[in-house]
Amino acid sequence: MLKAVVREPLVHFLLLGGLLFLFFQWQGGSGGPGSTRIVITPGLVDHLATGFARTWRRPPNDAEIKGLIDDYVKEEIAAREAVALGLDRDDTVIRRRLRQKLEFLLVDEAGSAAPADAELQAWLDRHPGAFRVDPQVAFRQVYVSPERRGAAAVADAGKLLARLRAAGPDAAIDKLGDASMLPAEQPKEPLREAARTFGEDFAQELMTLQPGQWSGPIESSFGLHLVLVRERVDGATPPLAEVRPAVEREVQAERRKAELAALYDRLLAKYTITVEKTGVEAAKAGGGAGSGSGGREAR
Repeated sequence: MLKAVVREPLVHFLLLGGLLFLFFQWQGGSGGPGSTRIVITPGLVDHLATGFARTWRRPPNDAEIKGLIDDYVKEEIAAREAVALGLDRDDTVIRRRLRQKLEFLLVDEAGSAAPADAELQAWLDRHPGAFRVDPQVAFRQVYVSPERRGAAAVADAGKLLARLRAAGPDAAIDKLGDASMLPAEQPKEPLREAARTFGEDFAQELMTLQPGQWSGPIESSFGLHLVLVRERVDGATPPLAEVRPAVEREVQAERRKAELAALYDRLLAKYTITVEKTGVEAAKAGGGAGSGSGGREAR
């Protein structure tokens, strides 16, 4: 009978556990949250010194190393005492930090292979607007006010247009048309700047005009304009070579997002999630007030 008991794995486990417990008690504890023993290893000192050097761009001296160790000991003591008091429980900040650390450890972002050009180009093709360069335009304009000229505004604009075309692209325009606060000369800027000043319809019309030639009249919310487009650059998605670092960051972010989703899918498989109904929900489910206490809903 005694031999059979000795052969039992459970007995071996209990004996081993007891020996380990006695050993760690003799050593002063295992260094865990409930222990009163703190061990400063050479590796830990190197880690503290490396962090100091990364911050201050120089290695710490002996006094600074002692200060780093003292701070570590205080932090370790405070952390253990806080855990012993249960201060880590039901704390949103701590829970969020633990989640971040878990995700950082389990999602191997740094170990992912660098994206190949084909993968980066495919991402850029799927997101043509992500790094698209806005169209740009530089133009001159002469303003004709319908409020001042009334019914003659369109005819007057036509006469001015003929004069401008005869004078050419560099015609003096400071004394032509009607005075306004609008810029007569617009340097090359994104098209959205013209839209902000003159209106969206006016800006879109600029993209249809022949550069280097006076055209119009073009209407805006202010009135009529005779316009010469000096320079126009169509909007376009830049080549991969120009935006590679930014595209690579986006691809890595997508990878990480997918890896996190897969991680939580695996972890969720281990859990049963139960969402308890409120009293109101339980009453509704039971057919009204007084139908019983709140129930549970498993999801």
